[in-house]
Amino acid sequence: MVKDVFAFESLKGTNPLKIGLLHYAAPPVVGGVESVLAHQAQLMAEAGHAVRVIAAQGQAWRDDVEFVPLPLGGSRNPRILEIKAELDQGRIPALFNIIVDELIFQLQTVTRDLDFLILHNVCSLNKNLPLTAALHRLNTTPGFPRLILWHHDLAWTTDRYRGELHDGYPWDLLRTDWPAVRQVVVSSLRQVELSELMRIPRDRVRVVPNGVDIEEFLKLGSQTVAGIKQLDLFKFAPLLLLPVRITPRKNLEMALRILANLRDYYPQAGMLVTGPLGAHNPANEAYLAQLLQIRQELTLVGSAHFLAELSEEYLPDDVIADYYRIADAVILPSREEGFGIPLIEAALCRCPVFCTNLAPLKALGGADIEYFSVEDDPLIVAERIARYLDSSPVYRFAVRTRQHNIWERIYVEKIAPLFAANQEDFAQETGSK
Repeated sequence: MVKDVFAFESLKGTNPLKIGLLHYAAPPVVGGVESVLAHQAQLMAEAGHAVRVIAAQGQAWRDDVEFVPLPLGGSRNPRILEIKAELDQGRIPALFNIIVDELIFQLQTVTRDLDFLILHNVCSLNKNLPLTAALHRLNTTPGFPRLILWHHDLAWTTDRYRGELHDGYPWDLLRTDWPAVRQVVVSSLRQVELSELMRIPRDRVRVVPNGVDIEEFLKLGSQTVAGIKQLDLFKFAPLLLLPVRITPRKNLEMALRILANLRDYYPQAGMLVTGPLGAHNPANEAYLAQLLQIRQELTLVGSAHFLAELSEEYLPDDVIADYYRIADAVILPSREEGFGIPLIEAALCRCPVFCTNLAPLKALGGADIEYFSVEDDPLIVAERIARYLDSSPVYRFAVRTRQHNIWERIYVEKIAPLFAANQEDFAQETGSK
């Protein structure tokens, strides 16, 4: 596993390549594969590669991603549908080879300068077998890009396609291991299915899961995203949030000691204090200095962050709301509170709360949050937090998702390594000569 999701930044501008992605359709067409293709194209472009999307349907949606139409490469083209109707009945029409030849010429044109061509589903589904046949004939020909076959679905292992498939060419192209290609699937199930279907070793089939753009999905603002990247917040598990000002009554030194003990259970635990210095007491500057000294003594530098170190400005409400959405829990070790707004904000974000057993906080939280006393040993509080998180499927699932299904992390760990440094590396892995 890479150190963190933002190791992606270190890949930018290294070994730039020309990469094509080919599918029946591309954005703005809506679909699962189209969404995956779009995110991959974006990541490759942001990593410094020249990216070209080739599809029958779609249009350019980013300035740094070229779109090239390939009308015969779609699944809804009238000529392709005419051929498919015959193929589904087990007959190869005369038009088939004519279209294959046309596609060969067109593919040579649109891929002429590419280093790699990623083929999404077109070598595993029978939506356009002339396209599959044309790519098969072009594979390994001089000057044609190295192929990465990316399988989301497999026609030969899916009951709904069985009636449309027949023994022999061209249907067998969908269950044959092509020479000198990389085989990629989206799940362990597909890995097993493809390995058995093509009778190839399982380790020849790479698993690259689909992902989510967490910034886009959670609608995080640009200021939040900048803070997340600057502090590398997505590496923390759990991330504890203290949406409070820095003033002694908030008892932040206890939060630091709880975090230090929690890291015995969760070594990647981190903490974020979002508020500025309390506005009405000059002594708060000395309090922050005291907190930073405690942080140093507890070896929490890099794990406990005070946004007041970065800016004296108050954060807008929408940025505070963003931090609630990415936090795993809210902790409030306050010595006194008159109400407890963070509790109701946390509730709306479905974020669990651990706080001191002050009357106003108990009146808000009732039996639905976890309480402790300011007199409690921080070790005991940390143990309670750890037990709660250990028993929370929501927390466990969220952490696994951040670790394995965030697009930037997937790109660094799984996608970037697909582009071998040289032809010899590629040939060695794929078994080609």
